[in-house]
Amino acid sequence: MSKSQKKTHKLARAPLQVRVIAGRWRGTKLPVVLQEGVRPTPSRVRETLFNWLQTRIEGSHCLDLFTGSGALGFEAVSRGAAHATLVDNDQKVVSLLSQQVEKLDAQEISLTCADALAYMQHCSAQFNIIFLDPPFAKYNPDKILRMLMASECVKKGGLIYLEASPEKFPQTLPDSWQWQRQLKAGQVECGLMAAK
Repeated sequence: MSKSQKKTHKLARAPLQVRVIAGRWRGTKLPVVLQEGVRPTPSRVRETLFNWLQTRIEGSHCLDLFTGSGALGFEAVSRGAAHATLVDNDQKVVSLLSQQVEKLDAQEISLTCADALAYMQHCSAQFNIIFLDPPFAKYNPDKILRMLMASECVKKGGLIYLEASPEKFPQTLPDSWQWQRQLKAGQVECGLMAAK
């Protein structure tokens, strides 16, 4: 194997990482499980999202459903959220994130290995900010969003962030909810909504 081939082979096997953008863990690299459906929120989109949330993040309780890389939950706590609950149905994902929680002594982060839909239906806790970023190919974001709105998870005055592919992104919301901000970036469309 030539040097260039070895280099390409090494790069192909290197684990994917995402970097915490700001706050106390700024620059920290979070390892990502390389598998289908795990698609970390792009840095530019995360930067925009947390600019939207800058007056709301401090002291908030966050729920990161379909957490995958954990980037949204870790970023929230890094920027001052009081607590973040990260939910994913893949034990490998949860195990990797657990190692990161231990490494950072991130006592404000709790991890749950569970189906996100089942979790929201049986959850008794309430959250100020909920991050909803399901695997694009597997889930209907509009259906999940309506299930979440009907659940007890969203605290009064809370916010929901949704990320989806442009062709599946819901343009209308139930009458009791309204878009606060929206953004389209490449193959990602996202928005922040609140109850009226």
